[in-house]
Amino acid sequence: MGAPPGYRPSAWVHLLHQLPRADFQLRPVPSGFAPQEREYQQALLLVAALAGLGLGLSLVFIAVYLIRFCCCRPPEPPGAKSPPPGGGCVTWSCIAALLVGCAGIGIGFYGNSETSDGVSQLSSALLHANHTLSAIDHLVLETVERLGEAVRAELTTLEEVLAQRTELVAAARGARRQAEAVAQQLQELAFWRGVPLSPLQVAEDVSFVEEYRWLAYVLLLLLELLVCLFTLLGLAKQSKWLVIVMTVMSLLVLILSWGSMGLEAATAVGLSDFCSSPDTYILNLTQEETGLSSDILNYYFLCNQAVSNPFQQRLTLSQRALASIHSQLQGLEREAVPQFPSAQKPLLSLEETLNVTEGNFHQLVALLHCRGLHKDYGAALRGLCEDALEGLLFLLLFSLLSAGALATALCSLPRAWALFPPRNPSASCSGSHLSEPLLHAGLEPVPPPRSFPGCRRRPH
Repeated sequence: MGAPPGYRPSAWVHLLHQLPRADFQLRPVPSGFAPQEREYQQALLLVAALAGLGLGLSLVFIAVYLIRFCCCRPPEPPGAKSPPPGGGCVTWSCIAALLVGCAGIGIGFYGNSETSDGVSQLSSALLHANHTLSAIDHLVLETVERLGEAVRAELTTLEEVLAQRTELVAAARGARRQAEAVAQQLQELAFWRGVPLSPLQVAEDVSFVEEYRWLAYVLLLLLELLVCLFTLLGLAKQSKWLVIVMTVMSLLVLILSWGSMGLEAATAVGLSDFCSSPDTYILNLTQEETGLSSDILNYYFLCNQAVSNPFQQRLTLSQRALASIHSQLQGLEREAVPQFPSAQKPLLSLEETLNVTEGNFHQLVALLHCRGLHKDYGAALRGLCEDALEGLLFLLLFSLLSAGALATALCSLPRAWALFPPRNPSASCSGSHLSEPLLHAGLEPVPPPRSFPGCRRRPH
């Protein structure tokens, strides 16, 4: 099958498509895109479940590390005032992890934007295809109505005017039959009329889902950014309550990061299977949803020399019929108008209708050619299989960096805030006498320092 113009499966599509798949019983599953099959669904769920396994292992590791830190610390000797060795390394490792998380947030914003651009390209291609199909239906309807009106009005009037000449009446009736035949042929060209599948509805549904997906990722990225920034602020200010709150928030964002990683991985694998060979699945799905013949669908989805135009015969017959009507009207104008002047008005009206019909016919020929719809098909595939898939991979990298950074921070934060100096309420007492202004030498005697509640003066 021929690929759409400008679309070739990328290296990422080939790489992800080659990954092994298995169902819940760990039996191998073919990598062909088959979302309706139970085994394939289980394979994608198993890919998503790997992220759940990673989350479980991360939580177990963090819990073991914190339990060991809390319960297995050697007792500090009495009177020890210096912080335990390695405290600075713990703080700096936590800061480095948070900075890596911030870099991952930047990657996530880029990936979210790329995914949105790909889906927007898909929606635009669907809307353009819907415009083409609607234009075909409109042109066919307009042309058929014009021909029908000409048959009912002008040709009937012309037959009445030429009733005295049998051969002229026969020519007018021949033009009537040709016009009716053209109308019948043109009605068959509106192949999308009455089809339940609407590209416009699909584009609206895709845009609706993408809008909420984009917003959800933006909120997740902003939440992690706030957690990283406030955690760095808590470490800089040595605020225990702020660090504790951010530790709880980091645990929440860690769970969300692993969850998004599972969703992204399963979507990327399924999308790679679809993009490796999209024609077969799209053809079968469209035929099932629309009920159109395989000849029409093959012509528009493949658009190569091996597939003939299914409308070519009807277009040829319509063109010949229009040329025959044109010649018959010219003959009637030469022979009938000198004898029947009243026949000139319906003949001129018929000529105008015929000119409009021929113009619409040439537009139909251009719209019915496979180039336009096939170009939209290629644009939709490029948006979905290039930009959207690339954005998914960047989002997957963001989730991976986020999970690693938050796991490191969750292990480091309790040790970091344990090293914060305690809040000493007597600190204000010890420095109170330094805050008193010095008196000028030789003037008043120094008054005794003021005492604060709960503080005793220490002997000098």
